Parts: sequence; structure tokens; C-alpha cells
Amino acid sequence: MRGFFIAISLLFCLSSSFAQHSDESKNLKQLSIYQDSLKSLGKKFVNNPDDMERKAANYTFIRTLVSALKVPHSFNYQFDSVKSISILNSPDNRFRILSWHVMNQDGSYRFYGTVQMNTGNNLLMYPLEDYSPMLKNPEDSVTDNRKWFGAQYYKIIRVAAATPYYVLLGWKGNNVKSTKKVIEVLSFDKEDKPSLGMPVFNGSRKRVVFEYTRQASMLLRYVPEQNLIVFDHLAPPDDKMKDRPETFGPDLSYDGYKLKNGRWEFVENLDMRNIPETRDAEYIDPKAQAIIDRNGTPAPVKKPASTKRKN
Repeated sequence: MRGFFIAISLLFCLSSSFAQHSDESKNLKQLSIYQDSLKSLGKKFVNNPDDMERKAANYTFIRTLVSALKVPHSFNYQFDSVKSISILNSPDNRFRILSWHVMNQDGSYRFYGTVQMNTGNNLLMYPLEDYSPMLKNPEDSVTDNRKWFGAQYYKIIRVAAATPYYVLLGWKGNNVKSTKKVIEVLSFDKEDKPSLGMPVFNGSRKRVVFEYTRQASMLLRYVPEQNLIVFDHLAPPDDKMKDRPETFGPDLSYDGYKLKNGRWEFVENLDMRNIPETRDAEYIDPKAQAIIDRNGTPAPVKKPASTKRKN
């Protein structure tokens, strides 16, 4: 009799294991199908020259992505072949952020994204709604996911402060004249609801926004060995342009934010000889990415004539 019960128990375990494996295979197959659709739609909203076609592809992309994320254990699926969006896991694997943009007809951008929490079977996510045009003073604003200062992120930094939070580095684009990058701050309340912006920078800034000429490229990266965010110092080509950030460009000097006691302190004139050369995988310019998608070759990056900072 005892052997009978042992056999039944083993049979039950084997059946459960087979069912679990079967479910996992089914989920992976579903996610693979969704990934193929997302890959195709992503290329359309990046490359299609028609404004309405790009937006239509993006709306279909959003619906398809939500369906994909509803598949059990989708959090662990990387969607590696979907190159049109950025997918970043937090260092503690508590959540991940999916973010992307669609170019408007006038050369400006609208951003889209979601925060997916790591819950296992059930989907818990917070859609990010781009509220940028309405945020007149974004560096002074604390918002929620419904009033997002949209960006496409390429780095997440976890800060183990008294109230833990995360710093996000992102490319924001802007318009035909200028580009923006942003240092964003993300935190969660006790119910895991997100908040964007926090006064952790010098001068009680809630986030940091950089604007510079669209013809330039700007360094903004994290150096983990030094708990340091380093970036190009942006300057106008001459003093007459000091109130026109769309003319600014790197002046061959570097500033940063150094993490001290849970806050980021501004530091000037960093010696880049003391900064390791390894870099974050920064966001690729959308026009360059479109050329890569079409031709399989990278596009050249233009840099403006630089002016040295006056000390």
C-alpha cells in the first residue's frame, strides 16, 4: 500500500512538472509571435516617411505590447529583436522600463513607455503618458506616471538612500533646432505606485534637463566606480547666444553629479583622465538608426565647432 501511494505521488509530481513545462513552452511561443509583430511595427513607426502611417503603427504596437505583457512571466522575456524601443531592468530586478518615441511631422517627438513591475504571473504596470508640453518648469516638478516628462532611457541607477530611489538617464529629443537629455528620478510609495522627480540635486532640482543644438552629440553617462554622473559642459558659440540653448554645444570640458549621502552634488571641471573609458550603451540618434535599419551601416555623427569654457 505504501508503495502505491509513493507511485501516485511520483505520478502527480511528474504530471505537474509536465504541465508546468507545457505552459512555459506555450507562453514562450506566444511571446515569440508577439515579438515578431512588435519588431515589424517598430520598424514602421521609426522608418515610415508618412506621419499618419507612423502613428498608426505605433498605436497597433501599443496594443500588441500590452497583449504580450499579459502573458504569464512576460517580465523575464527580453524582446531582444525589438530594436525600436529601450528595455531596461532595474539593478535589483524590481521593475523594468520600456520606453520609445515617435517622430512628429514637424520634427518634434512624442514619447511612450510603461513601468512593468516584477510580480510573476499577474501583470502590474504603470503606463507612462508624455506630459512634456504642459510642464513649463520640468526641473521643479514632481509628477506621477500620468504626467511624465517623456524620454527614452538608456541607464538605471539604484540609490540606497533612506528612501531608496532610482536615477534614469535618457535621451529626449526636442525639435528641428535642439535636442534634450534628462536625468530623471523615479521612486515608489508603499503601494508600489511610481513618482517622478525628487529634490536630490543641488538647488533642490527635481530632475536635470540639458538642451543643446541638434547638430551636436552630448556625453551623459554614469561611472559606477566613482558614483558619478558625468556630462559635457554645454556652452553657446559666443556670449550673444547665452539665452539660446538651441545653439549650445560641448566646449571640451566636463561637469558631473557626485553621489554623497543619498544626494547628488554638482562638481565642475572634471579631469576626464581619471574617468574610466567604459560607457553606457547610450541611445542612438533616430535618423542614424533608420539608416542602420535600411542599409545595415551606421550613419556619421556630426559635432559642432567647440568653444572652450571661460573660467
